[in-house]
Amino acid sequence: MRFLKSDSRLIGVLLVLAVSQLVGWGTIGLPAIVGRDLAADLGMSLPAVFAGTSVLYVSMGLCAPWLARSFARHGARKVMISGTVLTVPGFILLSLAREPMLYFAAWIVLGIAGSATLSTGAYIMLNEVAGRQAKNAIGALMLVTGLSSSIFWPTTSFLSGLLGWRGTCLVYAAMMVVINLPLYAFFAPRRKIVGDRGGEPVKSSPPPTIPRSTFSLVVAAITLNAFVNFGIGAIMIELLRAEGLPRAQALAFGSMLGVIQVSARGLDFLGGGRWDGITTGLVAGTALPIAMLLLMTSEGATWAVAAFILLYGAGSGAMAVARATIPLVFYDQTEFAKAMSMIALPLNLASAVSPPLLVGLLTQFGSRGALGLTFVCSCATVLILVLLGRRRPQVAAAAAT
Repeated sequence: MRFLKSDSRLIGVLLVLAVSQLVGWGTIGLPAIVGRDLAADLGMSLPAVFAGTSVLYVSMGLCAPWLARSFARHGARKVMISGTVLTVPGFILLSLAREPMLYFAAWIVLGIAGSATLSTGAYIMLNEVAGRQAKNAIGALMLVTGLSSSIFWPTTSFLSGLLGWRGTCLVYAAMMVVINLPLYAFFAPRRKIVGDRGGEPVKSSPPPTIPRSTFSLVVAAITLNAFVNFGIGAIMIELLRAEGLPRAQALAFGSMLGVIQVSARGLDFLGGGRWDGITTGLVAGTALPIAMLLLMTSEGATWAVAAFILLYGAGSGAMAVARATIPLVFYDQTEFAKAMSMIALPLNLASAVSPPLLVGLLTQFGSRGALGLTFVCSCATVLILVLLGRRRPQVAAAAAT
């Protein structure tokens, strides 16, 4: 908890981002719960409905490099305010959709807004305040935001049952105006770049040169894991139903996932500065292929589903922290925003491809098809992390010991 004492503003920033990111990620998870209702209303197939989420991630990815300059020039607060304002018409447009064209247009708007408000912007804001302490701050943020599915899947189910999915979209648009916008406008900090030790200004010394091949490995590891985590997260309920679970039981198991993910992030957070993002990724990443292999060979037994949720939840929860903090191993504060913005493009493109591809495999080949592909990707991620571990800069390696 030492990083909280180093700058009292950090506690307030974490509270602002915890609530806003929880709402931001929770609300766009709409198709995971009402996907079949959307398909019936809009005359679309289930894979086509999940392609809306893909459009969101493509838009986020394409906008991310363009926003890198805005983050550097104006700071995270102003960019995130603009993105929140844009989210409102996105949800309104989604509520008005009567055909696939307007449905996908709404996800484009939400994706452009998300590139400014979701994850990357939050990490940049924490880096502006915390400097090299950002790893611990990001871990603390993820302790709360990991609950987005556990909170918003039941919430979406309740609201859609009461108001329909269109009314739920309007409620989520109102939440952006009532909750997120005031948080960013009145409580988020204006940019104040701090030094690595907390209060000293950053000196303009050139950062160590990182080989391009190392950056490519960082991108590959983060992108492959994002493909797995975002894809499985989007189809989790349908995956469990394909394993033979009734809808209510699948929703109960799926809602437990967020709690387990947060618990795993808590263990990483309690570790403080004792290990870096690569170490977290190696330990957590190993749990993912084990979980998928277990579910593939269990014939849908309840105990195996529970074990899968436990292993996958723990591994994916800690890997989310690793994805956000691996760049901190190689890039200093002045280069972090640029690196994160560049990584966001392939990360979001992979996240875009994953849900429709996995749901397509799920509908054509059953759960084994989706699990087989994610198993291969998870194994490849672990191998890449082993290579990255051997390329740690000496400063980062010393800090991790």
